[in-house]
Parts: sequence; C-alpha cells; structure tokens
Amino acid sequence: MNDSLYTIRRGNYPLSSYIARCAQLAMCLEVSASPKPGNVHRQSDYDDTRYEHFLASAAAVSPVVEEASSNTTGVGSFISKAVTESVLWQKGGNTHFGAFILMMPLAMAAGELLQEDDTFTIRQLVESAYRIVRNSSTTDSVDFYSCFEAAGVRVNPADEFDLRDRDAIDQIHEKDMTLYKLMDIARGYDIIANEWVTGFKRCSLCADILINGMNGFYAPKIKADINDVTVYAFLKILSEDEDTFISTKHDTKTAAYVSDRANLILEEMYKTDEAFTSILPLIRKLDNDLLERKINPGSTADIVIAGLFISLLAGVRF
Repeated sequence: MNDSLYTIRRGNYPLSSYIARCAQLAMCLEVSASPKPGNVHRQSDYDDTRYEHFLASAAAVSPVVEEASSNTTGVGSFISKAVTESVLWQKGGNTHFGAFILMMPLAMAAGELLQEDDTFTIRQLVESAYRIVRNSSTTDSVDFYSCFEAAGVRVNPADEFDLRDRDAIDQIHEKDMTLYKLMDIARGYDIIANEWVTGFKRCSLCADILINGMNGFYAPKIKADINDVTVYAFLKILSEDEDTFISTKHDTKTAAYVSDRANLILEEMYKTDEAFTSILPLIRKLDNDLLERKINPGSTADIVIAGLFISLLAGVRF
C-alpha cells in the first residue's frame, strides 16, 4: 500500500469544504470518463439514467459529505442522508449508492486525520476509515436499511437480514448486528461490502493507479491525462475483480465474461509498443456491447470514484 506522504491543498476554506469538493469532483470525473465500458458517461446514457442525473447527484450530496467529515460516528446515517439528497435532485434512480457506502467512511476518516495536520498517507487514511466502520452500530444498520427503497437498489434474496423483509430491522436489534457485521456477511458476494471488511484495499489500489498515472508513471503508453488514466484504472480494476453489480443483475458467468474482456484489452496494450489510444477502438467496442446488453459494471465505477476521491484528497490535479 502507498506510504508516500501527501499534503492537502485546501486553500482558504475549511477542511470540511475541501473534503466535500474532492468528493464532488471525484463523482463528476468518474461519470465523465469516456469510453468507460457499460457505464453512463459523457457520451453515453441509459434510457432511464442519464449523464446529467449523475452530475445532479454529485452536486446534491456536498452538504452531507461536509457534515460527515466533522464526525467519526453515524456512518449509516450519512449514507442514508446522501441517498435522500441524491434522489431529491434527480429522477435517474440509483446513481451513486455504492459510492456513498465507500466515500462516507473515507470522508469521516479524512476529517479526523487532517484536523490537526495537513499531511497523510493513504495507508493512514484507509486505516482510519476501517476503524470507523469497525465501530459502526446497530443504529447504522437500521439507517442503512432505510435507504434501499429510496435508492431503488436491486439485491439478492437472503435467508437472514433480507433487505426486502420489513422484519429484518427487528432481527438486527435482536442479534446486535452492526453495519460492519452486515457487510461481513455480504463480503463474499458484494465487492463494496468486501471493501469495508478488508480495509478498502481496492480503493487504495485504484488511488495508486490514478496517482501514478497522473505523475507520468505509465508514460509513454498512457499520458498523464485525467480521462485516459481514469478509464485505464476502471479497466484495470474490472479486469482483476468480477463486478458484483453485474453478478446481481445477471449472473457470475456474465461478470466473469466482462472481466475477461477487460483483461484482454489491457493485454493487447501491454504486449505492443502502442500507446493507450491504440486500444480505444477495443474499449468502444466493449462499451457498445455492454450497453446494448444492459450490462453495467456499476460496482467497479464505485471503486473508481473512491479511488479518485482519495487521489484528489492527496492533491492530484489536472
């Protein structure tokens, strides 16, 4: 994990404002990155969810991120508040639900870590976020459950603590199921839940890829261009882990197929002397294929948002 020391660039505004702006920009950069196979981006929309819906959601949650950055408890409440604000400002449905689950503890950790010192390492940030989620409560679980219907999130059926079962709230209290414990139950089939219980490892990896890319580490194949570096990070994360949003909506075979396609595209770049731009036709082909079949690697997009958030906190500019 990256142990480099980063200094934040907050300017003349409060720390909470800096953290909120980094979160907003992360969401905007991710949805703007193009071509990003299967996801909404600035050149591609779904019938019911458009690029503008994601921009509206990103703008809407700023005050929630600001509030979260001044607290170290109540992570479930902040996820719920973010969902509420998101759906108040746009009618495109679930735009950033998975991203909120990742960003809220990271924002809380940033506020705690940077309150007295403007320097940090990514390891320190994710370790602080991990402590925050480990200390979550049953109240956080109840708050978390309350926002699923509003977000329109599709979930798999479960024998216990089923998100579609109104009696699940009683079960949470009876068995003292904190939000961390619920995420631990889901870690095997949900990549976002897995991030909570493994210390935000993929988010950290994504941040490393983005920071290295913007510092010219992958030159000359990939220029220090925020769009290309973000698309590359998306493909890299997708190639290494099956997207559980695809698994839920379709099946694990489809998720594996998409990851294999992403890996083949990157291998095509690695094995030649060609630059990243040479594989753009392959990326566009995969994008068109996934959009036509309504296959959306949404969980990977959420990881990329968290990675961008960490990178921007660390001072990445373009």
